Amino acid sequence: MTETIEKKCIAKGVKLTEQRKIIAKVMSDATDHPDVDELYKRVSRIDSKISIATVYRTVKLFEESGIVAKHDFKGGKARYEELSESHHDHLIDVKTGEIIEFVDDEIEKLQKKVADKYGYELVDHKLELYGVKKNK
Repeated sequence: MTETIEKKCIAKGVKLTEQRKIIAKVMSDATDHPDVDELYKRVSRIDSKISIATVYRTVKLFEESGIVAKHDFKGGKARYEELSESHHDHLIDVKTGEIIEFVDDEIEKLQKKVADKYGYELVDHKLELYGVKKNK
């Protein structure tokens, strides 16, 4: 992602303390969708003085500022990812918790078709698929 969370904070006028900068960097570097506990573990490796409460408050601030997205995937803790301009959906492995991001043009067209059928213009949507890995 070219625009980091830190740059988005600056653009939105969110004050960045040194601790918030570390949390922003850890979130920007994440290739998964970490929950607060996982973020705290990663942040603690860089600065052990950052409390879990600070991580919670910072993540909430980033979420309220429209910088990160909160996902409440079924059966788990809230997970976070940097908000991006490009839309994607999620496939969640219910056994491992692995999250796969995907874009499927057929699904996008079908969602618009369903909205049209009921007389609506689609303005936003969120799709979460839950599955288990097939044995080959």
